[in-house]
Amino acid sequence: MTSPQLAVVSNRLPVRLSKNDDGQWTLAQGAGGLVTAMAPVLRNRGGSWVGWNGLATEEDVSSLFETFSKQAGYELHPVQLTPEQEHGFYAGFSNEILWPLFHDLPTRCNFYKPDYWRHYRDVNQLFAETIAAKLPASTYCWVHDYHLMLVAGMLRKIDPTRRCGFFLHIPFPPPDNFLKLPWRKELLQALMEHELVAFHTLRDRRNFEACLQSLLPKTVIRGRGAIVQARYESRTVRIGAIPISIDYKSFTHTAGLPEIKEAAHSLADAYEHRTLILGVDRLDYTKGIPERLESLRLMLQQHPELREKISFIQVLVPSREDVGEYRHLKMEIEQLVGEINGQFATPGWSPIHYQYRNMPREELVSYYLAAHIMFVTPLRDGMNLVAKEYCACRRNNTGVLILSEFAGAAAQLQRDGAVLVNPFDVQGMANALQAACMMPIAEQKRRMQHMRETIRKHDIYFWCDTFLDTAFALKLADIPQMEDVQFHELS
Repeated sequence: MTSPQLAVVSNRLPVRLSKNDDGQWTLAQGAGGLVTAMAPVLRNRGGSWVGWNGLATEEDVSSLFETFSKQAGYELHPVQLTPEQEHGFYAGFSNEILWPLFHDLPTRCNFYKPDYWRHYRDVNQLFAETIAAKLPASTYCWVHDYHLMLVAGMLRKIDPTRRCGFFLHIPFPPPDNFLKLPWRKELLQALMEHELVAFHTLRDRRNFEACLQSLLPKTVIRGRGAIVQARYESRTVRIGAIPISIDYKSFTHTAGLPEIKEAAHSLADAYEHRTLILGVDRLDYTKGIPERLESLRLMLQQHPELREKISFIQVLVPSREDVGEYRHLKMEIEQLVGEINGQFATPGWSPIHYQYRNMPREELVSYYLAAHIMFVTPLRDGMNLVAKEYCACRRNNTGVLILSEFAGAAAQLQRDGAVLVNPFDVQGMANALQAACMMPIAEQKRRMQHMRETIRKHDIYFWCDTFLDTAFALKLADIPQMEDVQFHELS
């Protein structure tokens, strides 16, 4: 049986539009794991990618997309949004309602603007209409993330024969949080229009199942393991835990380049070969950065012998700077950095080195190489690929990963690997940080070897293959089993 054509459907197309010095639009392929994994699959299948073109104007750049499609080997189908639609759909409903709600922070949700829901529906309808107009009916549409949860249902109203699968890149909340959403039933029913709905972890999948049983009680769920089947009305939907990953070979190759290793050595020299602790995060209230800084303060208070022996580098990547909530968070972080440095600094040493900027991938890898400890403590996270990137770059198998229990990566990296912490427990994080500073090299290597092997086996290509195999398989017996975080085993 020949495989159907594949279309990736995401909020943004896998390209970057920018103007050159002459004021002309130029287009280049975007970066990121999803683009890396999906581009060859689409090229081999003669596939397509549907997404917003990134422009809030009606300028005609269609020739750029046509040229890129011919060169890339797969078609780009841009969706045009007005500035009002882009704000209401993306900044509004997606990021002021779904983002905080799905990260277990419902008090941050802005439920009080009904226009957000209207724009979310309208934009999802535009995506569905673009797919129906541009793609053959036999195309399998792989829809990505929380921005586009209504697309499959709207597409199947246009053409009931359409086939779609869905992957959620952020966590799925438990019923106590999801039930607060005024449009909860509409979203669940729309997700059940897919043939496969997949999440990062078993916890997310079970939260989804619990919401189905609360809101759509006639749903019957059968099966065990990573993939189960849910019968709802006349449809059977596969529901799975399929954790995303990174391009392991690419990161470990970059980490071995002479110029990258030299940059890492220069960093170590600059910090006078102290123990380097690294945090790399996008500016967001889900990342737990204030709590992380407070745990560093507590460790330095309780273990004065570590003063002047460690340096903590916090790289904060700018994000949503036009939103007041994010500006206030940045101010809070910078105030804490100043307080802690003022409290503990001595001539020639400050405990925290704070950088607020975008960091190119090659430079980031050099920081991964230089850092003895990676401090990853989100309050809630779908996966957190930074944790996996750090491990992939540790070619000598040294280094310690401190990882939040509430990051999706914890389920894969917990067994004799990552040091798991509760990001709400400042004392616990301080204890873990002190233990990481003192961890023997032999134990570091045992833990890191285990994590690197897990990530090597379950890379971004494994994730892509597993999703598509699950989507098209007649039987589910061969799908690998997944593990969840074992909270009862944590101290």
